[in-house]
Amino acid sequence: MDYKTIVIGAGPGGYVCAIRLGQLGIKTLVVDKKYVGGVCLNVGCIPTKALIHVSHIIEMNKKAQKEIGFEFDNFKFDIEKIRKWKDGIVKRLTTGIMNLWKANGVDFIKGEAKILDKNTVEIKKETGEVERFKTDDIVIATGSSPFILKGFEPDGETIWTSDDAVSLKKIPQKLLILGGGAIGLEFAYVYRNLGSDVVVIELMPQILPGMDKEMVNELAKVLRRKGIKIYTESRAKEVNKKNGKIELVVDIKGKEQIFEGDVLLVSIGRKPNSANMGIENIGVKLDEKGFIKVDKKRRTNIENIFAIGDVTEPPLLAHKASREGVVVAEVIAGKDSIFDPKTIPGVVYTQPEFASCGLTEEEAREKGIDIEVGKFPLIANGRALSYGESMGLAKIIVNKENDEILGVHILSPEASSIIGEGALAIEMSAKAKDIGLTIHPHPTFGEILMEAAENVHKKAIHILNR
Repeated sequence: MDYKTIVIGAGPGGYVCAIRLGQLGIKTLVVDKKYVGGVCLNVGCIPTKALIHVSHIIEMNKKAQKEIGFEFDNFKFDIEKIRKWKDGIVKRLTTGIMNLWKANGVDFIKGEAKILDKNTVEIKKETGEVERFKTDDIVIATGSSPFILKGFEPDGETIWTSDDAVSLKKIPQKLLILGGGAIGLEFAYVYRNLGSDVVVIELMPQILPGMDKEMVNELAKVLRRKGIKIYTESRAKEVNKKNGKIELVVDIKGKEQIFEGDVLLVSIGRKPNSANMGIENIGVKLDEKGFIKVDKKRRTNIENIFAIGDVTEPPLLAHKASREGVVVAEVIAGKDSIFDPKTIPGVVYTQPEFASCGLTEEEAREKGIDIEVGKFPLIANGRALSYGESMGLAKIIVNKENDEILGVHILSPEASSIIGEGALAIEMSAKAKDIGLTIHPHPTFGEILMEAAENVHKKAIHILNR
């Protein structure tokens, strides 16, 4: 049986693309050698957020006893039950995807795909059987995998990747994390609340390199208050295994220091899965980092071959991949669809959450834009205090010339939900006064965005407008 379109990869780009293709009446086959739902659903976005939820429950219970007046006798948690609960969420969601495929006439084969030419895909199934399919269009959605640093190769026991960390194999007494990006910080938060002593080692001058400096500094304060040790401008030189433990040799601003731990989590980024699928044989162009080059319709240099998600270009985010998947499906169906967002929001799911979209203050100034900045602290928000949180803020970057919103940055509980308002504002070229004039429900965390917008014009009610 041949197909109009074959989608290689069943992650948040590939599975969404396939569903949309099915909705449009296009006969589609999805192939993936490992996961339905990809890294995101199986060992990434979803299970990590489940663990963060568990971690937050533990943190809130401790806070309830210390600050509010609750008493719990023998409060404890069962790691095996937590693991089963997490895996149950993944199973439910992957089953849902397969049901949606079936309902939309999409077929799935678990196996390894190789592109033989621009219209032929060979699939080696789990059984070892090899089958070839003809197709009009191919969508590459093979995602990314953890970047492996030479000399720090994972063994699954004392040196982990994020895949090992999310499996909840054990709770190390001392966890060293190499890399202060979103993934590293999320696992730092999880394992700290599960009982680990956590140390984060970051090469760059700040954690979350490239993000708004003021916001990142505030997040670093929060994490340090939670007991997470953070070292920046620190280069890991080597790791040694001794008696089931590890020693990490680190150069910290020119001075060598040795950190001892039970586990080292290497979380220094991800690389595109663009090799070993045959694209090198048919001339699909890559950039210098191995990402597949695509246009706004997500076409490669070969007209009927498309690529979406992490395999194309940063930011490596599931929601970006999903939107690209919809665009490609519609392009294949002959619709006039392009991928051309003004901003793509990103979230770090610590507690409080850090969400951001658009320009940072530093980026705006580097571009020579005359800006106004509005801020509102979480400590002045009633909902935050009743929730037990006081550290954080909302920050809005505005073009002084026309009041247009250029960037929105939020450090707060529920920031992941609030940031959608900021992304919409940027997409619509909204002005700070538009958010300020919009009546927000009270009491909510979302009010901090409204007050930050009002602070741009020194009109915020619940702070002194300096």
